[in-house]
Amino acid sequence: MAWFRKSVILLHRYLGIVLSLLFVIWFASGITMIYAGGMPRLTADERLERLPAVDLRAVRLTPAEAAEKSFTSGGRTILLTIMGRPAYRVDDGETATVFADTGDLLEEVDAEHAKDIASRFMSVPAEKLTYSGTLTQPDQWTLGQGRQMPLHKFQVDDAAGTELYVSAELGEVTVVTTRRSRSLAWIGTIPHWFYFAALRSNQPLWYQIVVWTSGLGCVLALLGLILGVTQYRWSRPRPSSGIPYSGWMRWHYVTGVIFGVFTLTWVFSGLLSMEPFGWATQPGLQIPRNAFTGGAVDLARFSPMDPAAWKRLMNGRAIKEVEFVQIQDEPYYAVRTARELTEAPRPERLHQPYNVTGRKEGSRILVAAGSLAIRQGPFSAESLLERLKQAAPTASIVEAQLLQDYDSYYYSRGRQTPLPILRVKFDDPDRTWVYVDPEVSQVVARIHRLDRVERWLYNGLHSLDFSFWYNRRPLWDIGVLTLMLGGLTSSTIGLCLGIKRLRRSAKQGARSLSPSSAPAMTRST
Repeated sequence: MAWFRKSVILLHRYLGIVLSLLFVIWFASGITMIYAGGMPRLTADERLERLPAVDLRAVRLTPAEAAEKSFTSGGRTILLTIMGRPAYRVDDGETATVFADTGDLLEEVDAEHAKDIASRFMSVPAEKLTYSGTLTQPDQWTLGQGRQMPLHKFQVDDAAGTELYVSAELGEVTVVTTRRSRSLAWIGTIPHWFYFAALRSNQPLWYQIVVWTSGLGCVLALLGLILGVTQYRWSRPRPSSGIPYSGWMRWHYVTGVIFGVFTLTWVFSGLLSMEPFGWATQPGLQIPRNAFTGGAVDLARFSPMDPAAWKRLMNGRAIKEVEFVQIQDEPYYAVRTARELTEAPRPERLHQPYNVTGRKEGSRILVAAGSLAIRQGPFSAESLLERLKQAAPTASIVEAQLLQDYDSYYYSRGRQTPLPILRVKFDDPDRTWVYVDPEVSQVVARIHRLDRVERWLYNGLHSLDFSFWYNRRPLWDIGVLTLMLGGLTSSTIGLCLGIKRLRRSAKQGARSLSPSSAPAMTRST
């Protein structure tokens, strides 16, 4: 027992010297991320707000004609405004942009035209923009923008210290950062997830570093809990007298005992977020996308757009984008209109499961292509269920329910995912649950049994998003901040003790090597 205890002490001590700084960084940056969100980005709502309205009077091409001129195989097609002109964007894996007034293809945008785009986006004179260069490889703020390269970077002469990036291929702004958002990222997401550009661009190396450091962090926290039990003097009459330490070591022991379980579950759930060994990556029941569309979009079913008819239909609302879609075998215009944002929506990554991909669009209108009538209600649950049955003939539906509020696996603190939602449970081997948005007849989440386990082991343990307090703020804030500050305190004390021990060891080593400490040499006769 003495040998085991000594081994645990030494392993915890020296592993702690190596990892305690990481724990301090993880706890401090985690607190920041609760309120600051993730990396700076241009949200869909912010982009739509700044996007110019489409001038339908200038549209000369139909979407089918534009797709033919794009030299693509078709795909997602959207009408929007690029460089002050209406244009069709066709994306089939490769993106092409065709101007709707002339049929010309958008060539790669140069720095001068990119400056005009940035000027319109920010509503500032071009003189207030400074060109910072063209990126061919992602930098710190464009790590997820690989497909949009090259990017033209500009600095804005404003109080916010804004920087923005214009895609040479797309001809529009794709990333916007401010001095505040960059600063918060440097003390939040970047150190928390090791999102340093040089490291993050090497995906395999970044993955291994995150997995191994969090795995060793689990070992460190577990050893601390073991010592909390084995080092305590159980025979002492008073609880406080059973603690065998004094000074800062005593406080490290006390905070470690109180907050150690949370520290272990927190770092363990962080490890699980990387899905080591692919433990939760089963495909589950596959639902083909065309189950709800009825097949690929037939752009020939969309007639030339009549500006006068659309003006009456929109009743003064500005059209920002028109997407040409097919829903349950019928063609629709998915129209996104202008919507004034009273405040920027909060990033939801911290408070929403990763496998929930739906986003509520309050500014979207569905217009039937044949009658040019606005669709007023959702698609029926019966039609959705019938298509699911046809898409998954080998599995049976065991339960279907139209949810008016979120459940434990489909949720969003900011209520940014669609409601009501149709939840359908299947009896396939993976016990898959499918969530369908009846507003647009589209799957927004597909969760199998291991996803549900991961939801509790990752989201549950990492964000503590349990229903009894999750939506009862500030109760959740008080509880989570107490636990995180406790873990931060214990880690900080451990870091200081580790530095102190290293200094003492360095001094002892230097003293043993100094000439004055060497044994006296005797002269041989």
